[in-house]
Order: sequence, then C-alpha cells, then structure tokens
Amino acid sequence: MSWSALMAIFVSALLDQPPRPTPAELLRGRGDPAHTGALVEAGVLPRVSLQAAREAEADEEDVRVLERTLYGNLAVEDLTEEQAEAMLAAATRRLERRQARVDEAKRRVEEGVLARLALTPFLEELDRSRRELDAAASRARLLRDLAAMARAEQELLAKLDQTPPAWIPVLLPALAERFEGRGFQWSQLQDIAEAFAQRFGKPLPVSARGDTAVHRALGFDHRGRVDVAVDPDQPEGQWLRDFLRRARIPFIAFRGFVAGKSTGPHVHIGPPSGAIRSGGG
Repeated sequence: MSWSALMAIFVSALLDQPPRPTPAELLRGRGDPAHTGALVEAGVLPRVSLQAAREAEADEEDVRVLERTLYGNLAVEDLTEEQAEAMLAAATRRLERRQARVDEAKRRVEEGVLARLALTPFLEELDRSRRELDAAASRARLLRDLAAMARAEQELLAKLDQTPPAWIPVLLPALAERFEGRGFQWSQLQDIAEAFAQRFGKPLPVSARGDTAVHRALGFDHRGRVDVAVDPDQPEGQWLRDFLRRARIPFIAFRGFVAGKSTGPHVHIGPPSGAIRSGGG
C-alpha cells in the first residue's frame, strides 16, 4: 500500500477517540463497508471509518470507469458520448474527494493533531487527481469535437439531398467543397500523414479513422473514411486539399457553417458517409 493511502488511514483513525483499530482492521474496513459497519457497531472502529470505507468503495468504482475510458486501450473513436460523460464525472468526483481530504488534513494541522509534513502525500494525491481530470477533459473534448464533425456532415448531406439543385451552386461553397477524385485506399493515409508531418512538423490531426461509435450512433457508415481536424481555409487545410486533389483522392472540406452554427470545420477524406444499412453493410 502507498504512503499516501497509509497516511489517509492514519488521519481517518484520528477523527475519533480510542479504542483505536489495528492496521489490519483498518485495511479490511476500507475495502468493505459492510464489514466496517459491523466493526463500528461493535465499538472496534470509530464511526468515521464507515464513511471512509464508503468513500473508498465509491472511489474504486470511479477507478474502474477510468480504467475503461481513460487509461485502457479504448481509442477516442471507440468512445460513446455517454462513456465520455461518465469518464469526466468519475474524474471530477475523485478530485472532489481528494480536495476534501486535503481540507480535513489542513484542519488537523491547524489543530496541532498532525505535523505540517503530513500534508505532503495528500497534496501529491490532489495534484495527481487534477492531472487526471485534465486528461479526462481533454479526451472528452476530442470526443465532442468528433461528434460535432459527424453531425456537421449529417446535417449538410441531408440538406444537399433535400434541396433543389439550383440551390447547390449558390450555397455549397460557403458550406463545403467536394472533390470526387478516383478513390481512396488506406495505404494512401500513410503517404498523406508523412507529407503533412514533413510540411508542418507535427502529426496529421486525424479525428476519426474509419468506423467510430459516434458515427454508428448517428446511423452513418464511416468505414473507409478519415476525418482530419483542420480548417479547410487555413494553411494546413489548404495544403491538405491541394495534396488530395493532386493525388486524385476524394474529399469533402466542411467549413462548419451548418444550420447557422459552427460545428467543427474539417476535411473528410473518402466518399461521403452513407447511411448504415441493416446487417451493418
């Protein structure tokens, strides 16, 4: 067990007067609220230990959420919006718990129960939780951007399907630019990425590679397509559009002015995403 966990147990044990529990009882109680409750009722553990055990159990549940959504092998494209919200909520709750521990430890320091040095593991734990929340927020933000891009495509393509042809030449340039090309193969993505990195000194900002949970939720078949998070009218987007034209690779450059709102300008490489047919094909 880490020093910070042992220190947290120690502070919790100080909240009530003796009889003091043994280390083994404390360790069992932190992982088993029912067992801790029995020890509290028997007078073996201070009542505050039950709250500590419940918080530890809740923290373990949040850790399991984060292991699946933040620390696991799940790519952003495989996250659903509901999973992203659960990830963000779990990281937020963990930060709130650690802030409460720091506040309580500071109070004990002021009362002279704890030495000021005892704050260190609590502050370190709080800092780790802040960084964890930052990482979760960044991942959730990427997922929201991906969802915005997917919805932008859906809204625009729906407009193109429903609007008379005379409307298209007038409004389409303000919304998107479409290039038919000859076709797109996955092997060409590596060529595009290498050329982009050589030109701009950073990786190609791919936001969706093939099928994603968001596209599936919207009923879009995104297999064999790639979304790149660049503004088509900025230097990176202009370069990408020129590269794709020269390579005869089809694309749609979305400018993000769908339904009167900005919804994630990006360049969609490949043919338009069609509706998912029954049977997934």
